[in-house]
Amino acid sequence: MAEPEEPLLRLAEPPPPAGPPALGRAAPGGAVRLSGEPREVDDDDEEEEEEEEGAEGDGEEEPLLRPSWGREPRRAAGHTGHAVDMNTFLDDPEFAEIILRAEQAIECGVFPERISQGSSGSYFAKDPKGKTIGVFKPKSEEPYGHLNPKWTKYFHKICCPCCFGRGCLVPNQGYLSEAGAYLVDDKLGLGVVPKTKVVWLVSETFNYSAIDRAKSRGKKYALEKVPKVGKKFNRIGLPPKVGSFQLFVEGYKEADYWLRKFETDPLPENTRKEFQSQFERLVILDYVIRNTDRGNDNWLVRYEKQDDGPDLSDKDIQWTVTEESTIKIAAIDNGLAFPFKHPDEWRAYPFHWAWLPQAQVPFSQETRDLVLPRISDMNFVQDLCEDLHELFKTDKGFDKATFENQMSVMRGQILNLTQALKDGKSPIQLVQMPRVIVERSSTGSQGRIVHLSNAFTQTFHSRKPFFSSW
Repeated sequence: MAEPEEPLLRLAEPPPPAGPPALGRAAPGGAVRLSGEPREVDDDDEEEEEEEEGAEGDGEEEPLLRPSWGREPRRAAGHTGHAVDMNTFLDDPEFAEIILRAEQAIECGVFPERISQGSSGSYFAKDPKGKTIGVFKPKSEEPYGHLNPKWTKYFHKICCPCCFGRGCLVPNQGYLSEAGAYLVDDKLGLGVVPKTKVVWLVSETFNYSAIDRAKSRGKKYALEKVPKVGKKFNRIGLPPKVGSFQLFVEGYKEADYWLRKFETDPLPENTRKEFQSQFERLVILDYVIRNTDRGNDNWLVRYEKQDDGPDLSDKDIQWTVTEESTIKIAAIDNGLAFPFKHPDEWRAYPFHWAWLPQAQVPFSQETRDLVLPRISDMNFVQDLCEDLHELFKTDKGFDKATFENQMSVMRGQILNLTQALKDGKSPIQLVQMPRVIVERSSTGSQGRIVHLSNAFTQTFHSRKPFFSSW
């Protein structure tokens, strides 16, 4: 858990009674660092939810969750009679507008739709017109979450407990992994992960416990029948769920579909190079975050072939039509990444793209010029770790020692990647390099400038899983 002296990241708190509000750095995912007494908002909190008696008789209903400064409060679905704004994205107004549209759609009765695929509860979020605008994955409905609406993992746990879960991952933090993957993608300039951040949403279509639904019905009934009593409740509707919200990408299909098609209908040379460049960015992302769940069915490809028009020629005009192709990769489903150790138990969790022909091609100069100057700088790597710390510490189960182990694995991956890019290796050669852990040295320098030699200790991870591919 976070240390007692560490200030918490709080959502949607009011300013102090006197003096201007003191804002800190906006954390990735929308949380804002505030001063004052911490208060935690929990989606499965079972404590008594009544306000103090002083709120009665003021002529207004006292909102439980107050809007952030500088923004108008808006009505949130499921919070009857209360203004709430738990999603504050001060540095990204466009993303904030998309979340607002999703909330407005829920208020209008256009609820998120549960996705049938997968082993967890994830939802297509829509705008008021019914158009899909994002994918929301609640923390409580993750594969091993206590409110997962799908029974696959339950039977997995009962029938095969020895192989239950992934022993190298922090349980029930997939939503942070989704947001963390976008953070890494953005810092490295890869551009393959759709924008993903941590948000709070509430909808009747989410999976709630029978107790939560009964409490919600009881409070609504009390508000209707005895308003003076009902308005004292801390929350009227269902509790909000925290999770990852990833923007929906249109025109994409699973990579497996296009890879099979490219075998029979090869890409033009210029498009092939473009696809190879995009593929290398996917490789770098997965390797840095040590994704344990990258198959050809959870990364997407959009391929558009455009023809400018027919060939025209006469004695006066020679018009040669150029054929242009656009190809783009989207790396989705990043919830099983950021392990606190390399896989060393039953399965190796290999990168399935390592068996593709594109993995045998050395990294291009374009990719090396994009990534190498950044990851070669240990101060950049340290900044990346600090940004991830700001994101991960928002979880109520955050453990500082475990997080440091996660960063030790990531720094080792970055060290290997740096060497592979310098040596002109290919992706398949990269994944075959010895696994490295770079731990923070207890005697390292404490200054702002970080050097690998005196701030970190490099060790090799020699233990291999029982079923290993490499």
